[in-house]
Amino acid sequence: MFGEWRRRRVLRRVEPGDGRSLKRFRWWQVPFRALLRLRLAEADGEVVEYAVDVRHWQNQSSGEVKADLYRDGVHRAVCRLPAVFPVPGGHVEVAMSGFGLKRCHYVTADGAERQLTPDPASAEGRRARFDRNHPALSRAVGVGSVLVLGVALVLAVLQTAGTLTEAEPVARHVGTFTSPVRLSWWGNAGLAVGSVMAATERALRLRHSRVLGGAAG
Repeated sequence: MFGEWRRRRVLRRVEPGDGRSLKRFRWWQVPFRALLRLRLAEADGEVVEYAVDVRHWQNQSSGEVKADLYRDGVHRAVCRLPAVFPVPGGHVEVAMSGFGLKRCHYVTADGAERQLTPDPASAEGRRARFDRNHPALSRAVGVGSVLVLGVALVLAVLQTAGTLTEAEPVARHVGTFTSPVRLSWWGNAGLAVGSVMAATERALRLRHSRVLGGAAG
């Protein structure tokens, strides 16, 4: 969750929307668009639908990734990521990692939070449907992703430490370290590919860890 100081600073970046209509999610947008929705009751009791639209993996005119907020299909606000949008009863926080969204949550005034619902046609929506239809297999995939990233992190630390201590000035001060595992270039390449796939799988479920996320970098 965003800290209070950071939230206030990000809120200053929010700009008013231009009133355009929300475009339907197309199948070919799966690799570079995320669309999530939230239904809320306003002060007068009217239930409205908010939508957060993020065009990631796409070059934008400013060179920055932005999130757009829609209310009942009408563009109401835009903000560079990370973003915070005021909505009835709280705010919506949106943030992104190098592999996709890592946060898109509604946070109430008392601190309770819940993730927005991804559009069924989006990559996040397809992953959520897979989880509903095949919960056991979904859990296995999730555990596998964590294991791959954990192994990649450990191997990266061991091999980096071994390489650094080969330098004479470093070895003289801290000694040498021989990594028990030293992968070939194709082994490291395969591990890198697996790490990217695992990190992407976690991003589709909006699961993010600073430690494990760095293993795919």
